[in-house]
Amino acid sequence: MSMQPYLLAAEGLNKSFSGFQAIRDLNFALEKGELRTVIGPNGAGKTTFLDLITGRTKPDSGTLHFEQTHDLLRMNEYQIYRLGIGRKFQTPTVYTDHSVRENLLLSLAGSRSIWHSLVGRVKREQEERMDEILQTIKLTERAHAKAGSLAHGQKQWLEIGMLLAQDAKLLLVDEPAAGMTDEETHRTGELLLSLAGKHTIVVIEHDMTFVRQISQGRIVTVLHQGNVLCEGAVDKVQNDERVIEVYLGRKKKAA
Repeated sequence: MSMQPYLLAAEGLNKSFSGFQAIRDLNFALEKGELRTVIGPNGAGKTTFLDLITGRTKPDSGTLHFEQTHDLLRMNEYQIYRLGIGRKFQTPTVYTDHSVRENLLLSLAGSRSIWHSLVGRVKREQEERMDEILQTIKLTERAHAKAGSLAHGQKQWLEIGMLLAQDAKLLLVDEPAAGMTDEETHRTGELLLSLAGKHTIVVIEHDMTFVRQISQGRIVTVLHQGNVLCEGAVDKVQNDERVIEVYLGRKKKAA
């Protein structure tokens, strides 16, 4: 890690639900331009962590800052969204009755009404931005198709495109490979890798082939019982005895 300020920094986060501690003394730091993969068994606290970042739920204690100056715990969901923190859920949430291009236009529109976005004049810079995003997500040929007609993987790419249209500084991507074919999974990895650097991305994922694809030379964070179990290169993490134990429920045998 360099000494530059962190884009996102969490310290001592705790969150319990009816006595179950979902997040336990969690510390996490993310640099601008990073592509960070977060893995961990079911119940590790991965989704709850994203809920805390986006303001869907508030922690019992701890601190959470964005760009150093923004205290996310004092902000509501909409204020956090306006800061440039965008989230893609596991199940794509696109406007199925509108075209791919219209979905991007609605995301570009910001505070304008949906009706005005669709019937008003589209500015030239908006057209150019949509063309650029369509190229990035490789949906140029499907631009005028209804989003509901897209294959599962294409809907995922469209939703990532919608985050780009929102100009999100931080993209939170929850299990993008879920339900995808091998080819779709690989193309999704290529898309995320193409965005790294220009955007800061946190990917939560279970598919270790996909994790290896997007994590070469990058940090992987392993969560377990709401806490960071270990962090490091993907090879180091996969061979860590503690990680093997929490994933497989057994200790690594000596060679």
